Amino acid sequence: MKPQDIEDLSFKIIGEEAGDHGFSDAEWPIARRVIHTSADFDYVNSLRFHPEAIENGVAAIRAGKPIFTDTNMALSGIRKMEVKSFGGSVTCLVADPEVAAIAKAKGITRSKAAVDALVGQLDGAIYAVGNAPTALLRILELVREGRVKPALIVGFPVGFVNAAESKAELLETPGVPYITNVGRKGGSNVAAAAVNALLIMASSR
Repeated sequence: MKPQDIEDLSFKIIGEEAGDHGFSDAEWPIARRVIHTSADFDYVNSLRFHPEAIENGVAAIRAGKPIFTDTNMALSGIRKMEVKSFGGSVTCLVADPEVAAIAKAKGITRSKAAVDALVGQLDGAIYAVGNAPTALLRILELVREGRVKPALIVGFPVGFVNAAESKAELLETPGVPYITNVGRKGGSNVAAAAVNALLIMASSR
């Protein structure tokens, strides 16, 4: 089978198995791609969308606003051709030597230090978290302080320490559109899938 045939058949199977999923017409392409990437139907019940998330995300992409991630895995999974077609960029600073040095000096995670390094660039941007709760918690702290105003946070930190808690905090923080889920599940592949769905939507309008 050709790659597109495989994807089309996969989406058909997902639609059949998801049944009456309750997502809106705008939300379903994102949910479907997350399920396709993870093969996990738990996302049918756990995904959460802010009312302005999709509109803000697509608008930011079409305006060429930057996309930032907390992992190089998410960075590698995001569709660069679509990003570049709008004049945008995708960046991850977690492996940056200066960020690593700051993290070591301050005794904080590199993910948190990477967020701090981007404070002046986050307004109107998209930040996709696929691994580190410390990154998400730091962004939310900056939002509450009025220091940053991202267009969208794609929040899918994964794990057993503060992953679920950071996403719960995201849901409760006013003033920031989000695409996220409840619980421990997530990952860089899921975060990249959500961003890619937005990129496809932006390209098709």
